[in-house]
Amino acid sequence: MRIVVDAMGSDGHPVPDVEGAVLAAREFGESIILVGDQAQIEAELAKHNTADLHIEVKHASQQVGMTDKPSEVVKGKPDSSMHVGLQLVRDGAADAFVSAGNTGGILGIAMLRQVGVGRIKGVKRPALGVIFPTEERPLLIDNGANADCRPEYLLQFGLMGSLYVERVLGRERPRVALISNGEEEGKGNTLIKETIPLLRASGLNYIGNIEPKEFMKGEADVGVVDGFTGNVMMKTAEAIASYMNNLIRDELMSNPLTIVGGLLAKPAFGRVRMRLNSDEVGGAPLLGVNGVVIIGHGRSNAYAIKQAIFQARRMVENKVVEAIATGLEQ
Repeated sequence: MRIVVDAMGSDGHPVPDVEGAVLAAREFGESIILVGDQAQIEAELAKHNTADLHIEVKHASQQVGMTDKPSEVVKGKPDSSMHVGLQLVRDGAADAFVSAGNTGGILGIAMLRQVGVGRIKGVKRPALGVIFPTEERPLLIDNGANADCRPEYLLQFGLMGSLYVERVLGRERPRVALISNGEEEGKGNTLIKETIPLLRASGLNYIGNIEPKEFMKGEADVGVVDGFTGNVMMKTAEAIASYMNNLIRDELMSNPLTIVGGLLAKPAFGRVRMRLNSDEVGGAPLLGVNGVVIIGHGRSNAYAIKQAIFQARRMVENKVVEAIATGLEQ
């Protein structure tokens, strides 16, 4: 298996990107292609023991910044690490692409066959699926790729999300739900109400509407939502988790007695932090494009990059792209 890693993707590039690729090559044994500024990548690789590892470097003279507009990136930076990496997948020279770079840029390039991998036949809009960092690990889709949606988009999100959870997470007949402001079918906006009959007739294991609190409890395996709402929901959850972590830490350090209690409870807090840590997931699959694409957070560290590569491996092994193509055709 050959996996492309955008070495210029993360906020701290190429340090975590290269280190994560080395960790993945060492643990998984796959071939890694690091794409980006060759001099920077090789200087960073020199800091690691890469003997017996299958790592190669592919030069790209341009890079996409986090503030770059997708419309300008697609045509204005044809030799970016994103362009070069996605074209390797498109041309069959690699099996997957992993980047912690500009999400809009990746989406814009990936959707077009001329510069990226293109969409799977029949897909109206690719969507980002993110595994929510709760105990049951449900999938939220869409997580920001499509701010404005139509009912038929949400129908396809449900199908793609269901196939991903079934193939990658190993859950038979995943429970698919619409995330709304109430369980009753009479609640929700026009988009929700018009999507309900489509999902009900889809043949998916559709269980109806659920509220965010039920989704967090794991009462559905796939939560379907428009990209604007999904992205706000995810960022709100991340902000609350960070706030609670800081609040608990401050309170534990407030007096000698709580400091002692905090030290005694430190192992338990560590386990909680691990379960809520988005780095364990690594990245979000871009479902609906004609190739395996995993998008990580800009602030990804080396471990998160390694886990994103693991996600890519699982998608390739379980033929998720092929399954989505077949599912849409059926």
